[in-house]
Amino acid sequence: MVEELLIHKPDDPIQFLIDHLKQNNADAPRICVLGPAASGKTTVAMWLCKHLDAIRISQETLLSKETLALTKEAKAYKERKQKIPNALWANLIQERLSNVDCIKQGWILEGFPENQEQAWMLQSSGIFPRHVVVLYAPDMVLIERNSGKRLDPVTEEVYHTTFDWPSDELVQQRLVKPEDLSEEETSRKLLEYHRNFPGVFQIYQKILKSINADQPCMDVLSQVLTYVQTRHRSAAPFTPRIVFCGPPGSGKSLQAGLIAQKYHLVNICCGQLLKEAIADKTKLGELVKPYIDNGYPVPDKLVLKVLADRLNAPDCVANGWVLHGFPRDIEQGEELQKSHSPNRVFFFNLPYESIMERLSQRRTDPVTGERYHTTFRPAPTPVIQARLRQNPRDNEENIEKRVEAYYRNAAELEDFYEDAFYVNADQDPHVVFEFIESCIIKPLPCKKKLRKRARLIEMRLACLGTESQVNGQPPRVCSRPEVQNKEKVT
Repeated sequence: MVEELLIHKPDDPIQFLIDHLKQNNADAPRICVLGPAASGKTTVAMWLCKHLDAIRISQETLLSKETLALTKEAKAYKERKQKIPNALWANLIQERLSNVDCIKQGWILEGFPENQEQAWMLQSSGIFPRHVVVLYAPDMVLIERNSGKRLDPVTEEVYHTTFDWPSDELVQQRLVKPEDLSEEETSRKLLEYHRNFPGVFQIYQKILKSINADQPCMDVLSQVLTYVQTRHRSAAPFTPRIVFCGPPGSGKSLQAGLIAQKYHLVNICCGQLLKEAIADKTKLGELVKPYIDNGYPVPDKLVLKVLADRLNAPDCVANGWVLHGFPRDIEQGEELQKSHSPNRVFFFNLPYESIMERLSQRRTDPVTGERYHTTFRPAPTPVIQARLRQNPRDNEENIEKRVEAYYRNAAELEDFYEDAFYVNADQDPHVVFEFIESCIIKPLPCKKKLRKRARLIEMRLACLGTESQVNGQPPRVCSRPEVQNKEKVT
């Protein structure tokens, strides 16, 4: 968005940004398909347009678009058999890309820019492709291909007398031989392309991928599609706003502390925040105190006010934050989204048996306040062991109630956060931390890709479950069936 502001320099920046956000074209393709003559640019561009539902733009389509103001001027140059100026091409492309269909659906620019000057003009016009595909093949192969090239004037599709002849007789009859297909003319175009390409490569080298066009057509198309569907990593900094959700005992507090310590974030525990408000005797704390003292849940409005005050503090705004213990249901999630939208959400999954093992065996030393665990971290001396006490919250009956309360609303909360990451919390804390860290520093995947990947994973897990039942071995079951698949994936 800052890039767009610098390019367009609008008189009203706020309205410009609002209009920019309303376009909702963050995932719309912006692709250039380049290459020498007969390398297959048209075939690749048309196939991408069908697959991505984007608009194909080439020199031919621009000259045939009568609605564009500059088309007549460009045609006049062509009728006089003069070279169309680079500036005119750039203005023509800019005019076409400003149309609503290109903004909403995205575009595939075929065969342009042809040289460095044209690339500079596109940039000065604010036209920046996200992906640049360059097709290449040996010159002798390209010359041979060009001699058999045929064009369908109705659909503009390209065919070949040897490699790709249409089966429809009507299409065969209307195919025409393009102009300037002589070997000398093709050699001249190839020489000009090789002379100009290094300048284009220099400008687009960070987003450019070269693909060998001297291979089966489907292999070329598959490699092109794989590349244009990738998202480039951005080195731009962002302020982490992280939310940890999970059942009691899943390690949210531990991981929040580790993440906050390494990345200098503000560690916010919602329950602790309410206790601090009471201890500081703030106005909100006085309103919260009766609920805490009597063991009743604090109303969402009060919790959100206390939380909003903390999240609006300068350290949270500047450094970012990691929040755990909130939200607990979809209503709280919606309210948080309105005021302080998180950009990373993690759901911790842990089997019920592991939750019981972790919490029911926790003990506290009333003298030092140190925490111990009868299995994982026993007291170092018999004296300390004798004075350890168990928190009433950690008896099995209370643990069961807390777990049940979490899972009562967890499914709706998971559906609300579509881009959430799922963490298998039943493993070493350092392994869990490394996974969380990797999800924080990498870009978020596209929502469409997430949904597709989730469907594939669910299908695969369903097959694995069926296979294990056939073999006489029951599949692994999580404490909560609806998160079983997500836990296994992690």
